[in-house]
Amino acid sequence: MFINDDGNVITGDPTIKGAKVKATSLGEFKGDKVTVFKYKPKTRYRRKTGHRQIYTKLLINKIIKPRGHKHGT
Repeated sequence: MFINDDGNVITGDPTIKGAKVKATSLGEFKGDKVTVFKYKPKTRYRRKTGHRQIYTKLLINKIIKPRGHKHGT
């Protein structure tokens, strides 16, 4: 994780302890359709199915820095 606040940089390895993200869900939507086609020659085997992945759209409202964290580390 990486936070840049007007030149004050805080990096994490891999996260920053005490940091929080406030987000609002904007609802779910479906992605593009993916066609799955299975086929085996000479055996009359054919299967055609489709899949649409469901995604959740998030709006990031605020990133809260940890308290008492030194700058640049």
